[in-house]
Amino acid sequence: MSRDADHHEPRACDAGLSRAFQFLGKRWNGVLIATLVQGPSGFSELKRAVAGISDSVLSERLTELTAAGLVQRTVDEGPPVAVVYRVTAAGEALIPALDAIATWARDNLADT
Repeated sequence: MSRDADHHEPRACDAGLSRAFQFLGKRWNGVLIATLVQGPSGFSELKRAVAGISDSVLSERLTELTAAGLVQRTVDEGPPVAVVYRVTAAGEALIPALDAIATWARDNLADT
């Protein structure tokens, strides 16, 4: 066996993929983007649409998504004061990937 056969290059995950899953791997982030692509929503609407998410986690995730530039937060001074969240162009650009992941999950993951 040659020395070259014994030497293996270290494997590395694509840096972009790693960054994407560090962000999208957080529970609810992808689901919130996919929900908001259906149209702008207020906090209560999102809470109803995403079953099982707590108020504190929803607030935290919306803050993260806004900071990342994937969601825009708009405040209407009212009265009454209303906060609306909408997906940005960067968030919309994720939809083909999220759709592909959803299709893969339907085809390959057993229901639990």
